[in-house]
Amino acid sequence: MMLLVPADVLNPRRVDGHFAAEAEAARAAGLRVTVVDHDALGRPGGAGRGVERVTGGGPAMYRGWMLRSEQYAAFAEALRERDVTLRTSAEQYARAHELPGWYPALSAVTPRSVWTVGAGRDAFERACRQLGSGPAVLRDHVKSMKHYWAEAAFIPDLGDPDAAWAVASRFRLLRDEDMVGGFVLRRFERFVSAEVRTWWVDGVCRLVGPHPDTPQDMPVAEPNLDAIGPLIGGLGLPFVTADVVLSADGVWRLVELGDGQVSDRPGTIAPDTFIAMLHTGFDG
Repeated sequence: MMLLVPADVLNPRRVDGHFAAEAEAARAAGLRVTVVDHDALGRPGGAGRGVERVTGGGPAMYRGWMLRSEQYAAFAEALRERDVTLRTSAEQYARAHELPGWYPALSAVTPRSVWTVGAGRDAFERACRQLGSGPAVLRDHVKSMKHYWAEAAFIPDLGDPDAAWAVASRFRLLRDEDMVGGFVLRRFERFVSAEVRTWWVDGVCRLVGPHPDTPQDMPVAEPNLDAIGPLIGGLGLPFVTADVVLSADGVWRLVELGDGQVSDRPGTIAPDTFIAMLHTGFDG
């Protein structure tokens, strides 16, 4: 297995500092580590340049900054031209990366959600009516603005269309050109624990740790994944993260699914532990 990581923007021969520890642990574990140009991968037509340093064929995994689904598809195609196959296909990446891809299969264990295609007000208000009045959390197909909770994430009542649109407008302004897909409205639920990030390889939970936003916080009890696990396994995705949290009524709920390649590792999980998890999972 080859591990592909972003290059440092100032020194393209070196690994981006954010992923340097994982790259070092991967080399120590016997994996081949190769850098790619993330900036080039993010530009139209730039995938070929982005993988110029990739040599040798075989399977590969990416550990790096987030890519849009269409960028990842171009990345995968450019690698195929070099006889390198990403362990996660473009279709699998999109399914894990964007909420409309994974929500239908996981709707029983996550807050009720509706979404739009595009960022127009008419579509947004139709989605509000579809979800019904009451509080909701706003995001796009891949990301929220939870650090701007009161102004661009939390909608106190979808039954107040002007107030709801004010939050949506602020969200759209903050996300700007990074906005993906359209608006997503999620029914607000009360949670009583910090989020827990779980890591899954081929449908098996291989590692449980804190969320990167709260790296020192873990619930007193391990999360109960009995309801969530079989549904994630049924997705048939090679490498994903599932962020779970304890609800006020004592049930563990899924708040986010993501592609594991672009999910951040909290600093409290050692890089060698993380790489060992990948090695064990993919090698059986």
